Amino acid sequence: MKMRDSVRPKVKLKANIIGDTPPRVHFPTAAASKMFSFVLLAILALLVACDSNTPKTPEAKPEPKGPELLTARAAFQKVFIAARNYAADVKPFRIESTPTTDDNGQDGKSAIWRASFASLTQRGVKPFIWSGSNAPDAPSRGVSPGNEDVYNPGNASTQVFDVGFLKVDSDQALAVAQKHGGDKILEKDPSTSVFYVCDWNHNTNELIWHVIYGSTRDNAKLTVAVNASTGEFIRVEK
Repeated sequence: MKMRDSVRPKVKLKANIIGDTPPRVHFPTAAASKMFSFVLLAILALLVACDSNTPKTPEAKPEPKGPELLTARAAFQKVFIAARNYAADVKPFRIESTPTTDDNGQDGKSAIWRASFASLTQRGVKPFIWSGSNAPDAPSRGVSPGNEDVYNPGNASTQVFDVGFLKVDSDQALAVAQKHGGDKILEKDPSTSVFYVCDWNHNTNELIWHVIYGSTRDNAKLTVAVNASTGEFIRVEK
């Protein structure tokens, strides 16, 4: 008996090759996109609300600048520059401090100095003021010009002097005045203001510091005259 050749049954193999069928990509629907946008907006609104409810720290205000006090010569240098812009031939005829609530002048300094100048070419007199004061009625800080007036060279109250004569400063004049009664005035009343006037004495041809203890020259408790060139004591004027 012939043996039949065994024939293996054909097995159909299912193809399982990677990449045969591309994966499906699911794109969000319009409804899902709207929902996502709504949630995002809600989160942003919540963050903004939280930020607006957070108390903000108030910004610190800059502290007001304190008054600046200068001696006469230091302030004069500032106003002299401005006066030379008014006229090149200007010469001073008076330097004076102004009592303020910022200082009492007891250290030979002031927050306001006024220097008055005369010019032959301009035929006028013009004051220039330096201010370092915070007082409400004080001039603005820095150097500012005053009003011009007519200059009369024969007027005794506007006798000009050369700046070279001004060798003694206001604090040095105060030190001299203190030795001639000023110390007793301040000891008796420490609140007494001191102010200073410097002008030319045409009778003696000398530049004089008048150190005045009081709020005005008329009601001064004491006025001491000091030579503004040598620093020597001249006399007690009142």
